[in-house]
Amino acid sequence: MNEERSCSVCGAAQEDLEVFEGQLLCPSCLEDRTCLCRRCGQRFWTDQNAGDEEQPLCPECFEMYYTTCDECGTLLPLGEVYYDEEDHALCWTCYHRCQHSKLIQDYYYKPEPIFYGEGNRFFGVELEVDLGGEVNSKALRLLKIPNGKEERLYIKHDGSLDEGFELVSHPMTLEYHRQKMPWPELLTTARELGYRSHQAPTCGLHVHVNRDAFGETEAEQDACIARVLYFFERNWEELLKFSRRTRRQLERWADRYGYQEHPREILEHAKKGCRGERYTCVNLQNEATVEFRIFRGTLKWNTFLATLQLVNRVCDVALYLSDQELKAMTWSSFAAGCQEPELVRYLKERRLYVNEPVETEEEV
Repeated sequence: MNEERSCSVCGAAQEDLEVFEGQLLCPSCLEDRTCLCRRCGQRFWTDQNAGDEEQPLCPECFEMYYTTCDECGTLLPLGEVYYDEEDHALCWTCYHRCQHSKLIQDYYYKPEPIFYGEGNRFFGVELEVDLGGEVNSKALRLLKIPNGKEERLYIKHDGSLDEGFELVSHPMTLEYHRQKMPWPELLTTARELGYRSHQAPTCGLHVHVNRDAFGETEAEQDACIARVLYFFERNWEELLKFSRRTRRQLERWADRYGYQEHPREILEHAKKGCRGERYTCVNLQNEATVEFRIFRGTLKWNTFLATLQLVNRVCDVALYLSDQELKAMTWSSFAAGCQEPELVRYLKERRLYVNEPVETEEEV
């Protein structure tokens, strides 16, 4: 007589049993309790399935050829994986979503500008901060301060920094920067998060001014920008003190064009691209803006605002004075015409004002 055999799982006595890993399984239990690997075709226990119901995979094949999306858990062949800046494995859908919602943008990220404030002269600020880490959680805390229904600030990666990033504002009038943009809270929070700007030798404070603020036509803009360049060359030593940078730092990041007798000559020299790059004190290579690059970064509110006020005052001088009047103006007369209390205080701190100097607070 044939010995009666039963299924090791359900106990049913059947003749049609199959041996799998030392156990006898009936057809029903074999179907329910085991899978065939889609990759290698080998049978394995269902509870060891490293894939999914539609694509069962044995652990060995999953380890060698697959992973899962860190965001949604979708099974992914290794050849279809996208990696973000923090080396997370993502499917295309999640990668695309994260690229458009990530907190720290790529260096070349440039959104459509949103203009804030009433007027025709706008200032876009790029403030570099370092030493606190290029960390999403810290970026989120900073972005929450100025951004609500509309974006007023975004954050970018900057390869010139060691452990930080660049805070970039949308273009705003000087009054909007002073009254409505929460810069004091932003700067204080950045300090609390461990960031430094003045105290990190890598950091700069760059100010963009829209070109059409210098005139309606290209000829009017050129004449005004030429006077800006002349002012910088004529008052280079004073601006060096104002900038808080060293000569070596300026030579690397914000070099001068070289003094000429007439403003137009300096502009023509600049237009020829004397350095072939943007690392000049006044960068003219942007189509829509003139960029003032000479200033060292700061997390001190008075210094930050005074910097914007100085740029505004230089723009006024270039716009309203003739070439001859600009040539006749000394630094002392320029400084005497500065009325904003923040700018006056900063000029006194740097020993650049006609009055007595004041005590200075530490830069950050």
